[in-house]
Amino acid sequence: MYTDTDRCVRAVQSKDARFDGWFFTAVRTTRIYCRPSCPAVPPKVENMTFLPSAAACQQAGYRACKRCRPDTSPGSPEWNARADAVARAMRLIQDGVVDREGVPGLAARLGYSTRQVERQLNAELGAGPLALARAQRAQTARLLIETSALPMGDVAFAAGFSSIRAFNDTVREVFALSPSELRTRSARAHRDQPRIPGTISLRLPFRAPLNPDNLFGHLAATAVPGVEEWRAGAYRRTLRLPYGTGVVALAPRPDHIACQLALTDLRDLTIAISRCRWMLDLDADPEAVDEQLRSDPLLAPLVDKAPGRRVPRTVDAAEFAVRAVLGQQVSTAAARTHAARLVTAHGEPVADPDPEGGLTHLFPSPRALAALDPESLALPRSRRASLATLVSALADGSLPLGVDSDWEAARARLAALPGFGPWTTEVIAMRALGDPDAFLPSDLGVRRAAAGLGLPSTPAALTARAAGWRPWRAYAVQYLWATDSHPINHLPA
Repeated sequence: MYTDTDRCVRAVQSKDARFDGWFFTAVRTTRIYCRPSCPAVPPKVENMTFLPSAAACQQAGYRACKRCRPDTSPGSPEWNARADAVARAMRLIQDGVVDREGVPGLAARLGYSTRQVERQLNAELGAGPLALARAQRAQTARLLIETSALPMGDVAFAAGFSSIRAFNDTVREVFALSPSELRTRSARAHRDQPRIPGTISLRLPFRAPLNPDNLFGHLAATAVPGVEEWRAGAYRRTLRLPYGTGVVALAPRPDHIACQLALTDLRDLTIAISRCRWMLDLDADPEAVDEQLRSDPLLAPLVDKAPGRRVPRTVDAAEFAVRAVLGQQVSTAAARTHAARLVTAHGEPVADPDPEGGLTHLFPSPRALAALDPESLALPRSRRASLATLVSALADGSLPLGVDSDWEAARARLAALPGFGPWTTEVIAMRALGDPDAFLPSDLGVRRAAAGLGLPSTPAALTARAAGWRPWRAYAVQYLWATDSHPINHLPA
């Protein structure tokens, strides 16, 4: 995108917010970089240069615009729609792997040498993994400075900086303000906004349109008691994170998602934000998705009626895989009941920071579930065997599931497990691994919706028709499901 100069210039001159995160505009004369929708007067064309990432801008000596705050723009949708090494690397960097394991750890997860990873990221993003992680640390630092009363030393180490000096130098370089000046400006801008003690409040941006009905409806209708709940207009859940635990509350707003995080260790802030954005599919490009789906005349009315549907995902791929097995051939209510029993018996207790909240546990880890006796589960024998095999593979690492998974390799491993048919494999690929082209032609709700629209309703014929929806078939599933009156399709009251 950033190499198409004419298209980038048009986007900047029209202040088109759809391109925020796709590229950044660096102004040679002011040494400032902006998002395409910056409200300032556009610079002269000859003074513009376009770069693929905030890290590339910072590495080239540009500082972030104080008006449009380009470092907080939605992430590029490209990284969620691709399964190659660069996309997987970006998802891992966003999940904090470089800060925790360094570049060698990133390379090991991808199966490449550190030199190959450096070369590929520099070629496509104009910055290596260390620069990309540094840009992310700067953004985390800004969030903590502006949304908490933490001492600056605590902010520095919570954001991942190794020293106070590196923290101060980076903040000044990236934002052209000292940390204390950033906090002063933020206090003036938000002095009338109440802060809840012990929580970090922030806004999660997205590309409009966003239809919250099926997104939050799905999460609320399938919520496991003790782990998730819908309360006071927000979806709340517990989080297992690298350094500790957390509780998040997410509420839809017209132009952002309101997010409140309570963490036992602030070093988990970046990872928690990344996982919440992933769960809500906030980096999607709804214009591109809906344009493709509208090309089918039978699907177009559904898209026009409620554009901007997202794919509800998960914060923990292993957790979702377990829940997918529990939900095989049973109702949503029965699946919640089975999951709640596992949580009560094997989940790790946590304290809800809200005294009126109902969150009590983390979902059990694969290691905890691998130790349970399958005979103690109130499930059919075949499903007990499927669950036992799954948790064993997750616990010993022979079935790696996560944002960095190779989608086709993960499908092959899942399909080799007993009791894992196409539906279970594809729903895990869709909601746990984030494959935007995962498809469920055998799903009863999908087939019923297809028949009602005049689309083919047999799996083979529907798969053939859906070839025209690629690479966004997972989104087509959301539109098809939405024709039903099931609670997953409605924003809770």
